[in-house]
Amino acid sequence: MRDMTNNGHSGRRSTASDAKAALVQAFRAAKEAAGPEREAKQAERIRIAEARDARRAERAQAKLDEQNRAANEAALKAAEAEAAARAETEARELADRNRAARVMEDEAARKAERDRRYANRKARQA
Repeated sequence: MRDMTNNGHSGRRSTASDAKAALVQAFRAAKEAAGPEREAKQAERIRIAEARDARRAERAQAKLDEQNRAANEAALKAAEAEAAARAETEARELADRNRAARVMEDEAARKAERDRRYANRKARQA
């Protein structure tokens, strides 16, 4: 068992104080012994953190490049679609103009045929 004679209040306080001092002493000794190793670990952690930050920056740059590429591709597709729509509209307008010209030519041909028949009929009557 423990020291039975020193179990009064002052004895317990001094024992607790001694135990605390022993813990502090052990902590300081461990800290001094692990000094160079701790510095090496800290340097390793810093190196790992820098590498992680570099990888994160590379991923962010790659993502930004991909977004820019996608935006450029979308703009190109939109421009192509607009050009195709414009070409289709122009072709439709040209077809409408050609159809109108053909209708006018057909009407002129029918009128000329009607006039010729009328002239022939009048010539036969005379």
